[in-house]
Amino acid sequence: MASEGIDDGAVDHRGDALPVLSKSATKMKMDKLLSTPLPQYGGSTPGSFFWTHAAWWIARRVRAAQFRTREVTGRETLPDDRGNLCCSWHTNGLIDPLAIALNHKKFFVLGGRHDLVTRPLLSWWTRRMAVQPVVRKAELLRGGCSEEEATQINGRSLLMLATGIAEGFGCVLFPEGTSHSDSSMLRFRTGPMRTVLAAGAIAKSKGQTLPAVIPIGLHFRKRELFRTDEWVEYGAPLQLLDEDIPDELVEAVKGGQWSEPPAEKVTALRDKLRLELVPMTPNTSDWSEYDALHLMGHVEARRANQPLASWREEVLAARALRDALQPSDMSLMETEVPAIEHPVLPPAKAAAQLLSERGLDGRDLNAVGTDLRMFNPAKTITSLARLPVALLLLPVCLYAFGAQIAMGRLLGDSTDEGLDARTSYHFLAAMFGSLMFWPLLSILAVWLAVENTGPLNDVLGFDWLTIYGAGQVERLLAMATLGAGLFPLYWFSGRVWSKFWDDLTDFKRCVIRMTTRGSKRQNIRGALQNLHGEMDKMTL
Repeated sequence: MASEGIDDGAVDHRGDALPVLSKSATKMKMDKLLSTPLPQYGGSTPGSFFWTHAAWWIARRVRAAQFRTREVTGRETLPDDRGNLCCSWHTNGLIDPLAIALNHKKFFVLGGRHDLVTRPLLSWWTRRMAVQPVVRKAELLRGGCSEEEATQINGRSLLMLATGIAEGFGCVLFPEGTSHSDSSMLRFRTGPMRTVLAAGAIAKSKGQTLPAVIPIGLHFRKRELFRTDEWVEYGAPLQLLDEDIPDELVEAVKGGQWSEPPAEKVTALRDKLRLELVPMTPNTSDWSEYDALHLMGHVEARRANQPLASWREEVLAARALRDALQPSDMSLMETEVPAIEHPVLPPAKAAAQLLSERGLDGRDLNAVGTDLRMFNPAKTITSLARLPVALLLLPVCLYAFGAQIAMGRLLGDSTDEGLDARTSYHFLAAMFGSLMFWPLLSILAVWLAVENTGPLNDVLGFDWLTIYGAGQVERLLAMATLGAGLFPLYWFSGRVWSKFWDDLTDFKRCVIRMTTRGSKRQNIRGALQNLHGEMDKMTL
């Protein structure tokens, strides 16, 4: 059970509730914040070339195991001859910027919550990657630091981010200002718009191409679950125009000091971005409404004999239904989304709720969408074929990943930052856990192999310590080879078991479908029948 964060009921100048603060977010370490290394823009990476590439390589390996399916669209539209400011809604903590940056063409200059550069272990990496700290209104208005200190830190950070964008790097900033669990976007903060306009002024002063703003849809099936589905949707770039950058702002930034862009330019860009971003989110009154739209998408596709084959197709089907059912005059600028008032929604919600209570959804319906489907023999055969390999590697997987899994569950389940941070801790445990535990585990394994050389040689049929020769150096080389060879074995066991975890998940869903009988089955059938009846009457 996650502990509660700090929620004192504080509000901003608009009367909107400030985000609940974690304990970590309240600890402002000003000396460390002011000593954060600055980015360097003379090379291909803003931070350390080696450590940035190392972090990105490790992060990509972890993400390959973390998600069952990963799909990226729109990369071909990303301009590579200018800086990119990437903006998205923010519901999955650290996973959101990673999803954007790891799938982008460019390396990123990074900014984030101030404690990213002060936390133990994490800060070792973030400081080498020149992550710039940002103090949010949530911390400032709660007295975490003085306004003068916040202005100093944010001014420096925003100037560095703006300079990086102007120099052609990527950057990701979230207009909502905080990660959350709502089904619609929060009110936009102005930081990203101010940053990219300043970047435009810096670029203009140097005769460089003005940067573009990239709206991005981030879609996770169940963000808090291991091996969930992900779709990163890069939208059409919003190109800054020459008239967006007043001459006085260009003159102001020439001296290398932060200067605030005109408020009217900031507001205009904010509103333009919101109109692009909101349609790329669920944008429903609550999650039950969104679940109902997804179920309707599955039913509609089955009725047309074109079942949805991917998570992206599910999202697009739900989006099409949402746009058809919501009032045509509904404002995308409002944070409160009215509930869809259509006769089809109640039965759709009822059916989706009944399925959800059993751990099922629209993927579990039969070919015509009127009942639960049976098992797939072809998939069962594939899973059974993987079983011997998975069982063979189970001891290796438990040895290599047991501590990481325990650490990830402990941190993720005990965080005071909400459900949207759970997967972040799982990711961090997987990434840093490998770096911490695998060398120690390899040393331990080599020591055990040396201590049990006789029995091990009997199993192998040769003396493993003398494969290079009988001398001391050769024996040390044999031990080093064994230790190094264990690393790819650890990785391979994790990949196999992440795939087999999918098999186990599918098998569990199959068992649930097969054992859903009696009144529960009748209720699902009845709810689906009601849904079909209302969909028959729909005129979209």
